[in-house]
Amino acid sequence: MHDRLRASFAANGLVYAPPENVVPNTQLALRVTELARDRDVHEAVHDRLMDAYWAEGRNIGDADELRALAAEAGLDDIEPALSDDRYGARVQASTQQAHGHGINAIPAFVLDGKLLVLGAQPLEVFEQVFDTLEQ
Repeated sequence: MHDRLRASFAANGLVYAPPENVVPNTQLALRVTELARDRDVHEAVHDRLMDAYWAEGRNIGDADELRALAAEAGLDDIEPALSDDRYGARVQASTQQAHGHGINAIPAFVLDGKLLVLGAQPLEVFEQVFDTLEQ
C-alpha cells in the first residue's frame, strides 16, 4: 500500500513520507485548525500540518510538534485549542455532521451540496463528477 501511495504522490510531484511507526491521534491537530479558523490562518496552518505529516514524517498528534508547526504557519499560541473544550466540541460536531452526510472516510468531498466523493480519487473521477454537476 505504501509503495502505491508513494508512487501516486511522486507522479503528482509530491513527497510521501508519513512517520513509519506513528499513527497520530489527530484530535489535537483538528482542535488547533479550529483555533486557526477563528484567527484567519486556517489555510496556512492546515497546509503546514499536512506537509509536516505527509512529507516530513512529523507526529501531528504531539502537542509540542503542534506548537512548533502552528507557529511556523503564523499561529503563535495554540494553548486555547489544547485547553478549551469548545474546540473539541466543534471537532465532534463537525464529525457528526460528516457522518450524517454518509462520510466515513477521509478525504471526503461534498460538491455543490449534492455529490459525495469518498477517498483519494484520481483526477478522472472528479472530472466526471464536475461534468455531472454541470448537467
